[in-house]
Amino acid sequence: MQQIRLAALVVAAAAVVAFAGVGRPDSAGGAAKPSGGITVTGTGTIASVPDEASFTVGVQTQGSTARDALASNSEQMQRVIEAIRSAGVAKDDVKTQDLSVSANYSEENRIDGYTANNSVLVAIHGLSSAGKMLDAASNAGANQVYGPTFSRGDEDKLETKALREAFADANKKAEALATAAGVSLGRVTAITEGFSGGAEPYYASDLRLAKSDAPIEPGTEQTGATVSVTFAIG
Repeated sequence: MQQIRLAALVVAAAAVVAFAGVGRPDSAGGAAKPSGGITVTGTGTIASVPDEASFTVGVQTQGSTARDALASNSEQMQRVIEAIRSAGVAKDDVKTQDLSVSANYSEENRIDGYTANNSVLVAIHGLSSAGKMLDAASNAGANQVYGPTFSRGDEDKLETKALREAFADANKKAEALATAAGVSLGRVTAITEGFSGGAEPYYASDLRLAKSDAPIEPGTEQTGATVSVTFAIG
């Protein structure tokens, strides 16, 4: 009986040794390919001159009563809006942004009149008309002007171009790493778009609007994109 058990153990041990080499080509001298791929980050930046702007144009008035302050404000604001429209701004590009009436208090904490505010957000397509609009609004009684906020009408196209440049930058970096490592670059296995902060205006140039009493300097703005790309190792 002991001899039979010993023979069985010998057979089992031989089977373990036989299967130990299955699935391991490197034991026969074959080298395993590297795995995991190469992951790099690429950036792209497109510089452009803004061709659109938005302004907040408003009127602030005072009155002994809330009704008086609001009535005076409404009459003056209507003239401002008409002047803006006459300067060539489309109706859809003028939008009421704020309308409010608040009490004024004296040092004795008593109501001492009222203040009414009314403002509109004005979108300008083509910066050459911005100065004309501002002058017209001011002459009509606007006493509050904020802006401009610059932008591009083709921002989507600029973002697409920036993404393409970012991918090209990532591909260039990956090729350099593959060459340094002595491997070949395979197909793309993953792409992640990063956040680059969007367009950031800076005023490096001096592009003043001709024939305008309100000079505007749009400068240039940067549209950026960042992508993280993983390439397989061929």
